[in-house]
Amino acid sequence: MTENAPVRERAMRPEDLTRLFVERTNAGDAAGVAALYEEDAVMAYPPGSQTVGREAIRQLWEQVIANAPTMVPEPPLPTLISGDLALTSTPPRDGAGARAQVARRQADGSWLRVLDQPEFVTPTA
Repeated sequence: MTENAPVRERAMRPEDLTRLFVERTNAGDAAGVAALYEEDAVMAYPPGSQTVGREAIRQLWEQVIANAPTMVPEPPLPTLISGDLALTSTPPRDGAGARAQVARRQADGSWLRVLDQPEFVTPTA
């Protein structure tokens, strides 16, 4: 960490990741959003593609934030934890599909996202 790097809250529970994601996006902090992911994390975004790695996620989120989105927290579904892995999810406010993430506990006890499926829409028949 460099001298001028901001000190950011760490996710000490898997559920903290979603709250911090929303807070940092709303604050325009793309680097802070990317810091919620492991170095080689995979985000299934934009729809139909994947963004791989923390740096690529930061670059993508800079573009997203440039459009000044306002994110509203969504109530989480129950978290599933097995050892150092956790599955978190939230139902979108519009009720279409779901969002799901896999997080891993880090050596310091904090959690980072490994896999992120921010938009999962149930196919229609």
